[in-house]
Amino acid sequence: QVQLVESGGGLVQPGGSLRLSCAASGLVSSIDVFGWYRQAPGKQRELVASISRAGSTNYAGSVKGRLTISRDNAKNTVYLQINPLKPEDTAVYYCNAFYTNLLRSRYDYWGQGTQVTVSS
Repeated sequence: QVQLVESGGGLVQPGGSLRLSCAASGLVSSIDVFGWYRQAPGKQRELVASISRAGSTNYAGSVKGRLTISRDNAKNTVYLQINPLKPEDTAVYYCNAFYTNLLRSRYDYWGQGTQVTVSS
């Protein structure tokens, strides 16, 4: 079992930077991929970044160049850095983790979400 807790959100200004954290506990070693999703008001939830066990990263085309996902295995923590912030980054950000077993069944874990509001 894996538990995920996000932190680091809040009210920030455009042009600034922000780093979100996702603290993982439990059977973290079983996770194949960590990802960050976000859901803006009136919009569908979208995957913005992911990182694999090997450290391979992927980014949504809409945010590439401004978002950076990283992982600290010693701390069991995944980070998402946004720089520079834009008003359209306003959303609830969710940490996600999944693993696929030998039968190709996928199991997902989700954090509770952290609110990011980018406004002047």
